[in-house]
Amino acid sequence: MAGLKLIALDGEDLAVLSVHLQDAIVGIADMTYLPRERRFVLLANRFDWEKAIQAEAMADIEEPAGGVPVALAATHTAPNAAPCVRRRAGLRFERVLGARVRGIDLTKKQGVLNLLALTFEETDAPSGTVTFLFSGGAEVQLDVECMEAGLEDLGPAWDAKGTPCHD
Repeated sequence: MAGLKLIALDGEDLAVLSVHLQDAIVGIADMTYLPRERRFVLLANRFDWEKAIQAEAMADIEEPAGGVPVALAATHTAPNAAPCVRRRAGLRFERVLGARVRGIDLTKKQGVLNLLALTFEETDAPSGTVTFLFSGGAEVQLDVECMEAGLEDLGPAWDAKGTPCHD
């Protein structure tokens, strides 16, 4: 499966990126605001929800009399293959006017954050505020001139330890 390569030019597009980044693991050292370039970038280990949902759908296929589900036999996928994978991904925001954090100690470079969602609140169209919501109440907020973001997978997938779970 080819990796993701998506862009966001409005709040609806950002919601799509948010879905693909839900439960991504982000190192504090892997986030950077570049004020001269008016850019914010981060690297994340994103959970591949699309693959997990496909694997779940495959598991729901009833087995025929011969044993192996037809869909699994057709794709040569082992029935016990791990459906949970993570992928290294890069996320960038252009036209960033300012950045601020809440609940994150930027001096703890070894720290990691669990990204829950991205939101966009328009202030004076097309400008607005992008908010990264992390577990534990931590946030990164970007003031943007307009929405211009890109998400791209940067390499192969690897087995995840499990599927993220929320209350």
